Amino acid sequence: MKNIVVLVSGGGTNLQALINAEKAGEIIGGKITCVISSNPSAYALQRAADNGIPSRVVPRREYSDSVSYSKAILEALNEEKADLVVLAGFMTILDECVTKAYAYKIINVHPALIPSFCGEGFYGLRVHEAALGYGVKVSGATIHFVNEEADAGAIILQGTVDVQRDDTPETLQRRIMENVEWKLLPKAASLFCQDKIEIIDGKAYIKE
Repeated sequence: MKNIVVLVSGGGTNLQALINAEKAGEIIGGKITCVISSNPSAYALQRAADNGIPSRVVPRREYSDSVSYSKAILEALNEEKADLVVLAGFMTILDECVTKAYAYKIINVHPALIPSFCGEGFYGLRVHEAALGYGVKVSGATIHFVNEEADAGAIILQGTVDVQRDDTPETLQRRIMENVEWKLLPKAASLFCQDKIEIIDGKAYIKE
């Protein structure tokens, strides 16, 4: 059974999707063993408590730069014996000391179809504002491994939704969350825990 450690900063809707999937038996071979928050007031911590999941806070504001903060996160991950790290609305870019120590063991959800509308500065509603501003007809979300570059790691899964003519960034965000993010993030975690993801030449493939 692999230890899944979830990193959060806010409300924790993606964390809840993972919790619900685990309870439904949809995450095979893995268990959420700890939730780590960068924000002591994150509602995600309450979600963890409500479901009997241990949590800890590593406050971002107590560290002067991303390198020192990343070292603290690395120490916490090592202490928790993390096999898989899931970024679920974690609002801090991790330094390479973490991404190299946990290469192909950290997954993130990005609310667009990478390589579109991704990279530095593209997060939250900004992503959906950019997609609507460009006039795309479909959008979606990408589950990917995390490496040293923002949103540049190997793609594991992608899913799409149609963009409606009257969409706002908020309505598009909600549709992508409900129809893609909350389904594919637990699926990717389960695939990882079953050792069904293989890396060939830097690309991720699902084993049949």
